[in-house]
Amino acid sequence: MKIKCVLIDDEPLAIKVLQNYFNNFADFEIIGTFNNALEALEFINNNTVDAVFLDINMPMMTGFELIRLIEYKTKIVITTAFREFAAESYDLDVLDYLVKPIPLPRFIKCINKISTEINLKNNIKVEMHRIEPHIFIKVDKKMVKITIDEILFIEGMKEYIKVVTIDKTYITHKSLTSLSEELPLDRFVRIHKSYTIAIDKVKFIEGNRIQILSYTLPIGRNYSKDVKSKILE
Repeated sequence: MKIKCVLIDDEPLAIKVLQNYFNNFADFEIIGTFNNALEALEFINNNTVDAVFLDINMPMMTGFELIRLIEYKTKIVITTAFREFAAESYDLDVLDYLVKPIPLPRFIKCINKISTEINLKNNIKVEMHRIEPHIFIKVDKKMVKITIDEILFIEGMKEYIKVVTIDKTYITHKSLTSLSEELPLDRFVRIHKSYTIAIDKVKFIEGNRIQILSYTLPIGRNYSKDVKSKILE
């Protein structure tokens, strides 16, 4: 996927220089060029733009004023003939500050910075989407991965525990307390000295019994208040 860029400068020659530079980078796509800051702002706020290259001194609206009016976070690169605005630009979370005339090596450094930040952001999103929360337990000398969403409840049986999932039951040599501590507190609750359950799998509570699918489990007297506050409130 290409990195989408917008160029904003009231000097057509300055835009032409940047366009020529961008022609050397296949991963970048210029989706808009503007001499008018107001037209540029409207375009940016109505389209997905990954990076904005803009001058500071423009008629009608300065580059800094434009940045403050952008409605979502995008990478901002200042392109200007004036060095003295650098400190103010970084207060606006500007990614880079290029002083005209912009040397190609300096432009390349900026491009690499944009690529690194956007690729890192995209990779984090992919990983968060792909990796489901899970635990590993030892079953018959193998470390078995169980996703958190699969677990219905865990039953303690002296030196062993039974992990009951939607499709399968696993038995491993571990304490109920130890495994319970590995599970997210907002999704699981201890209901009995022998049981920890997945809160979102509860069908109903009746008296001192709790129903999870076809399983009926007891609620221990010492756990009753905490169980009902977590599940019912």
